[in-house]
Amino acid sequence: QVQLVESGGALVQPGGSLRLSCVASGFRFSNTGMSWVRQRPGNGLEWVSEINRRSTTTYYADSVKGRFTISRDNVKNMLYLQMNFLKPEGTALYFCATDRTGTGRGQGTQVTVSS
Repeated sequence: QVQLVESGGALVQPGGSLRLSCVASGFRFSNTGMSWVRQRPGNGLEWVSEINRRSTTTYYADSVKGRFTISRDNVKNMLYLQMNFLKPEGTALYFCATDRTGTGRGQGTQVTVSS
């Protein structure tokens, strides 16, 4: 079965950077488009970014465009999210998932942006 384990979250100051990682197992990662989604305090799941299986196409929510970069390593079965110029509204539990609705997501990794 799909298993996704996120890591890399931390407390960071506004304007700072973080790199999230996700290790995938239990399915053919290299054949699957992947997404990052997040859940801010008191809110539902929000799609953040998507990458196709060959890394030829990426998509971003308007709120993160130009600051976040999604990438993947199909040899290592890893998904990444480089987050730069973080804002306080970026505080959330971040998940990797097999689609934009959060299917298959793991326990998530907490990102807190605060001074």
